[in-house]
Amino acid sequence: MIDQDMRDRILAEPETLLEDRDVMNALIGANERLMGGNVVDLRGIAMERLENRLDRLEDTHRTVIAAAYENLAGTNQVHRAILQMLDPLSFEDFLKTMASDVAQTLRVDCVRLVLETAQEAEDPALRKLGDVLSIAAPGFVADYLTGGRNVPQRPVVLRQVLPQSEAIYGDRAGWIRSEALMKLDFGTGRLPGMLVLGAEDPHQFKPTHGTDLLAFFAGIFERTMRRWLS
Repeated sequence: MIDQDMRDRILAEPETLLEDRDVMNALIGANERLMGGNVVDLRGIAMERLENRLDRLEDTHRTVIAAAYENLAGTNQVHRAILQMLDPLSFEDFLKTMASDVAQTLRVDCVRLVLETAQEAEDPALRKLGDVLSIAAPGFVADYLTGGRNVPQRPVVLRQVLPQSEAIYGDRAGWIRSEALMKLDFGTGRLPGMLVLGAEDPHQFKPTHGTDLLAFFAGIFERTMRRWLS
């Protein structure tokens, strides 16, 4: 016999049993045991399948929601970085902002701007621009983006760093583990460039990650650089 107080509570609020999955499973199991082994309860089988399907749908729902929040956070990050990038009024301050504020906003450990030039002698004026700017020979950008392989060039490449990364990161090459590479087009008659974001985390930039936000950021950076180059 059920305790009278418990019985009264169940009769007063029967929906509480229906909302408790563990209690309902226990009741269904007890009912199957009473029916014996020769009787198959199709309702119980159908309910179990529906529960499994509901669990899968809930997992999918949580995954979609988490991805949506992550995309929103990434979009906000890129937008803040773009606003910071547009603030400086001189090229020197522009590069300093990229190395400090923008790098912090994007949560990367290193920012490099690679510009190709046909000049062999280094311009002394470039030394005061800090470590952000790297000068390379023509063809360097294409070779680095493809890793020296004969493959089509992509505008944005996410990967772990290559052995020849010292040419970009210098003394930081020993602890930069993953990188985002964005090819830059400065217009007709100008050699290409490359914006590099380096991270100590080897999994921060992976080929399986989306590149839409970085492509948008590179487009804004590209247009800003055209203004300075003019």
